[in-house]
Amino acid sequence: MTTPWLSALRSRLPEGVRPYFESAPLAALFLGISSGFTFAMIGATLTTRLAQHGVTKTAVTAFALTFLAYNVKFLWAPIVDNVRLPLIGRFGQRRSWLWLVGVLVMAAVAFLGVADPGDSLTVVAIAAITMGVAGATFDIIIDAYRIELLEPRQLGAGSGMSQYGWRIGAAAAGALALVVAARAGWTSAYLACAAFALPAMLVGVLMGEPARHREPERSRGVIEAILAYFSPLTEFIRRQGALVVLLFVLIHKIGDTLANLTLRLLFQDLGFTNDEVAFYDVGIGFVALLVGIFLGGILYARLGMKRAVLTSLVLMAVSNLSFAALAAAGHTNIGMAAAVGFENFASGIGGVTVVAYLSALCNLRFTATQYALLSALASIAGRFLTGTTAGALIEAIGYVNFYLLTTVVALPGVILFWFMIRSGLADLSLGSAGIEKVSGTFSASPRKGS
Repeated sequence: MTTPWLSALRSRLPEGVRPYFESAPLAALFLGISSGFTFAMIGATLTTRLAQHGVTKTAVTAFALTFLAYNVKFLWAPIVDNVRLPLIGRFGQRRSWLWLVGVLVMAAVAFLGVADPGDSLTVVAIAAITMGVAGATFDIIIDAYRIELLEPRQLGAGSGMSQYGWRIGAAAAGALALVVAARAGWTSAYLACAAFALPAMLVGVLMGEPARHREPERSRGVIEAILAYFSPLTEFIRRQGALVVLLFVLIHKIGDTLANLTLRLLFQDLGFTNDEVAFYDVGIGFVALLVGIFLGGILYARLGMKRAVLTSLVLMAVSNLSFAALAAAGHTNIGMAAAVGFENFASGIGGVTVVAYLSALCNLRFTATQYALLSALASIAGRFLTGTTAGALIEAIGYVNFYLLTTVVALPGVILFWFMIRSGLADLSLGSAGIEKVSGTFSASPRKGS
């Protein structure tokens, strides 16, 4: 849906900014807001609430297990792809699921708000798990709706806007919860935050069913239902170079994840105060991330998918060297500002280009399942290695060598994607989400460097 005033505004903007003001990328912004707030409800907000109720640190950290739903959401994503909802299903597969899960998320937020840690920690745990599953399912349908709403040329700008929205939703919901809780209690705070599910639901009303969505075929019998459940995976595996692509998805973020999840340990050991960490890591880092996200969308449009992704992979690998330099230099505010700024800038660009690439890998018939699977694979290896080896490695070889090692660990992903470009696999492995229909035939989007 494009309005005359939006077209008039876009015509007055610089060419590089115009893609962000098209209707589909703007819709991705609001979809991202609803996606981000659910994460905040079981993240820092719940942690603060439990701490204020005097819950032990061991019990508080155990609630981190509620995030597991986001790592395994691909297990039930086929339901979103294949099951047609009764009654509201006539409005379309994506819109009906978006509205249904949006209502369920609001109910889950209310349940978590009503559950009182002072009465029963078990009930709070059940409510948190419910919120985790509902939020992860909301992510499944939001990602599918976003990918199918965006044209291939808009994937970069749309991914950037979605990430802007995610940050806004998480920060705004977290801040609103704290403000309301201080004045009216935690139950009221959670009830107020439930409204953050509405932006995505309203997008479904205003934008309609995505034009590129392909309706599922109805299964006849148990055997067909089982085949339909696993068909997203089998369809991907049958593509030329699929195993190479999956290997890339699995390893490309390992170095970046290892580095990022240990930064607060580095800052602590270098003697940075809480105020310094807040200003440089949270403040300057956040601004640099926003700039990186914005430029990531422009690079995707100007350089094309392949060169933009390769550039971002190199930047993310090199950014780890900045923390090796900081560790060697010791406590220096200028060094921290430079390291944090560069790393967040690179992560912003990489987040946009890689998310756009993962989106382009999806088959429009199985968008929900394939993106849920790819996004889970992209994070699981790094998180596993961080939790099992990062601390021991730092103690054994020191921070400087550790961050040099994370740079080396990032190189296989860079080399593998370069190989995919040279061999043609980066194009051959694309799904229909990364292809646009031209003159009755499907062909790669005419992007520079594609």
